[in-house]
Amino acid sequence: MIRARAARALPWVIKYRPKRIDDVVDQDKAKNILIPWVKSWLEGRIPEKRAALLYGPPGVGKTSLVEAIANEYDLEVLELNASDYRRRSDIERIVGVAARRRSMFKRGVIILLDEVDGINPREDAGGVEALVNVIRETRNPIVMTANDPWKDHLRPLRELSLLVEFKALTVNQIVGLLQRICRAEGIECDREALRFIAERSEGDVRAAINDLQAVAEGYGKVTASIVRMVVRGREKSVEIWKTLSEVYYYPRYAWKVKKAVQQSEKDYEELIAWLNDNTPRKYEHPADIWRALDALSRATLFLSRAKYGGEWSLLSYVFDLMGPGVAFARQDGGVSRARYGYPERIKLLAQMREVREVRERIAEILSRRLLTSKSTVKREVLPLIIALYRESRDTPRLAALALSYGFDEKMVGYLAGPRKAEILRAMQRLKKLRAEERAKATEARTERVEARRPGREEKPRGPVGLDFFLGGGRGRRGRRR
Repeated sequence: MIRARAARALPWVIKYRPKRIDDVVDQDKAKNILIPWVKSWLEGRIPEKRAALLYGPPGVGKTSLVEAIANEYDLEVLELNASDYRRRSDIERIVGVAARRRSMFKRGVIILLDEVDGINPREDAGGVEALVNVIRETRNPIVMTANDPWKDHLRPLRELSLLVEFKALTVNQIVGLLQRICRAEGIECDREALRFIAERSEGDVRAAINDLQAVAEGYGKVTASIVRMVVRGREKSVEIWKTLSEVYYYPRYAWKVKKAVQQSEKDYEELIAWLNDNTPRKYEHPADIWRALDALSRATLFLSRAKYGGEWSLLSYVFDLMGPGVAFARQDGGVSRARYGYPERIKLLAQMREVREVRERIAEILSRRLLTSKSTVKREVLPLIIALYRESRDTPRLAALALSYGFDEKMVGYLAGPRKAEILRAMQRLKKLRAEERAKATEARTERVEARRPGREEKPRGPVGLDFFLGGGRGRRGRRR
């Protein structure tokens, strides 16, 4: 019963995602290029191009084909979105490790990087260069997807990658897919209605399936009259400023506000953060602010249940509460003309990102040395080491500890806090002392080698040899010392 209810609640774009290569609609040219490339990896022949770049309009099957190939050839898919690997440090830490790992239960690993054209050359400086370095050394196939691969900063990726083009699907192909879904769901449908949905999707299969599900679940059937009333033209993603203006300034129709938040360029959690921080700036009456924030709190609750509980049918309520719930919360007061502000939570996370990365690197070093997990290190070991570095007065020993573990300046700053400069000076002194000791040891070894060269008389070094022990402690000439 529970499993059946979960299957009904599952979005159709997930429920009817292709399981096999033949299930991917059309794209025969892309299949003929990509499949032999994957097979060469499976046969142990690393191709000249170690990465493949799939490009084309959204919703045409780029990601679906990769997942279908992985399913058919028993490969493990490591899928990463652009938000996971934008910066150089992210790529080296996440993608670099994935490029060298091996699957324990599958034939191999295939790395899928979605939306590489989302890497910003200024905000994510060094990201493309780091990805290029990973591709050159990878031991696993790397597949990247992009809507627009011709941006200037992506040229190094294009030169290293096998380019695979995906074409927009025709109206008839989309209609055929929608008909199969209707038959599987037992939904009454008109071909004219399906054609209308396909035309409005502009080649985006995901959009067409979402529209079909919205009509079918809302009305129980898909007819031309219902579709013309409900399905409106597909728009591209809307900038956050336009989304916020649609919510705060122009809430004339509930469906229009809901559509604005659905088509926002931001993901659900980030959009909630934008609305949460800007509502007190825009709404002037305390009661309006209270109602809007109450709607956002409920949206957050439904979103968490949808994501972590698998109840994806609740996603519709999230949009209702984020859009109309906030827009029509304004009843007692007006709207301020104050400028929109960037969410404090997102700014704080961005500022703390480097700190989190340093913490992860320390935990990784300690976990290898202590033979335990990083989570255990962060929970039980790190607090003790931080207290040690900030409270102990044995500075030379702390410096020696940092050098033995290979902690860099940022790691020492994280651990020592206000004592960072003191520890770093002690580390420099210890490094200098060790360098001097190594130099002296090297000089001593050199002198010993010189002394052993032929033509030089070697000075006796004391009683050595078997006759010393047999002769009762006598030297080389038999004399007692």
